[in-house]
Amino acid sequence: MAIKLLILLGFFAVMICVGLYCRRHATDVNGFVLGGRSVGPWLTAFAYGTSYFSAVIFVGYAGQFGWKFGIASTWIGLGNALIGSLLAWSILGRRTRVMTQHLNSATMPNFFGKRFDSHALRVLASAIIFIFLIPYTASLYNGLSRLFEMAFGIDYTICVIVMAILTGFYVIAGGYMATAMNDFIQGIIMLFGIVAVIAAVLNSQGGFIEALNGLAAVSDPETTTQIGAFNSFFGPDPFSLLCVVILTSLGTWGLPQMVQKFYAIKSETAISKGTIISTLFAVVVAGGCYFLGGFGRLFSTPEIVAETGFDAIIPSMLENMPTLIIAIVVVLVLSASMSTLSSLVLTSSSTLTLDFIKGNIIKNMKENTQLITMRSLIVVFIGISVIIAIVQYKSNITFIAQLMGVSWGALAGAFLAPFLYGLYMKRTSKAAVWTCFLFGSLLLTANLLFRPYFPVVLQSPINCGAFAMIVGLIIVPVISLFTPAPKKEVVEDAFAAYEETVTVKVKTSLKESE
Repeated sequence: MAIKLLILLGFFAVMICVGLYCRRHATDVNGFVLGGRSVGPWLTAFAYGTSYFSAVIFVGYAGQFGWKFGIASTWIGLGNALIGSLLAWSILGRRTRVMTQHLNSATMPNFFGKRFDSHALRVLASAIIFIFLIPYTASLYNGLSRLFEMAFGIDYTICVIVMAILTGFYVIAGGYMATAMNDFIQGIIMLFGIVAVIAAVLNSQGGFIEALNGLAAVSDPETTTQIGAFNSFFGPDPFSLLCVVILTSLGTWGLPQMVQKFYAIKSETAISKGTIISTLFAVVVAGGCYFLGGFGRLFSTPEIVAETGFDAIIPSMLENMPTLIIAIVVVLVLSASMSTLSSLVLTSSSTLTLDFIKGNIIKNMKENTQLITMRSLIVVFIGISVIIAIVQYKSNITFIAQLMGVSWGALAGAFLAPFLYGLYMKRTSKAAVWTCFLFGSLLLTANLLFRPYFPVVLQSPINCGAFAMIVGLIIVPVISLFTPAPKKEVVEDAFAAYEETVTVKVKTSLKESE
């Protein structure tokens, strides 16, 4: 217990010190929200990765999808690395950084408002973010309860409140820079932690080969009649596996808290390095989490899972591990939760302040007032998420849990296609963006409220979210062809950002032959 408490207190002390150190970077709106657009590749890459992979991934998704797909769930982590990190950075990173700086945009709703010359789009985007990020924020506390009760015997309520207060302190004090620096520290913990946990779990089963042999012997007639399905290449349900890969990988392209990391990156070199760092981070952390979850059936039975739920699978794998491993896991999950929580509340508060309150409720909002409002809203958002998390835990309200599962799909379904085409396609129309916003958010809301009436294949929020994203990528260019084109001067101004000439060294670009 002394070792575990010592590691935990040391972790908390570092987070507080970073928050205090970064206060000097958070004296204006640009510094508080974007770190002055001067964040280097390592901090940005780790901020992207740690915002991506939370306790929901390590405890919830890894347990649930590892149970459902077996060792094939590792494909989800690899998809996160290749599509959600490598391609996201390569396709979105540079263009996002250039156009958002040119438009003087600090948030995703602000980008939509200026890119498509529509104040109404800006307000609608901020409303969608506010509605769907709150339950997503509350979901970050899921999974912590069993781990803390197993490791410390601490009540879940106390754990949630302490985590919320600590995260709120360093975000309010240091803004984006404090978040990025703490994300870097938390990311290192996650990297080493997941490797140590995988090694310990496999060792408890006699090694990797013995663990695979154990999975081959597992059968679950209610899931599949295929022999050896849970250690096969694509698992017992390849289609559902593909839907999970699409939602959790391609979905990051439309999540405001993820895309906003590209707004703040420092330079071209930082983007190139950040792409590599972020991808490798995702391979280890996401790949490791889902790989670990794939062995869940060696530690639980269908009867136990039916009674305790998927969130109990990962804790059941760890409960008999050495004290040091349990301490590492607790700090790992705390790191994953706090890094994502800080990113979400900063995104929510900045969006609501800059895109909804400023100019609508308060016409002439001074910069100091904006900072005070954002810091106050961080307290409000964290408080609401804590209340939701505690109410759900105490009363087991399944509606809230379902709402959390819908959040990712609704945000990505609404924003992915408009944002992507907004960066690349001049002809993208305002009507197409409106359609996609409403289609993605309303489809997932309907899935939550009227799920039994949906086709069987779309009753899962995962499948429905993936469907919303794919349809969005189709309807935005199609509707743009049949609706009025955007104003030429607005489009030309936005894309003028890409036409600016810069001088580079020969090692970067060869001279044209004379």
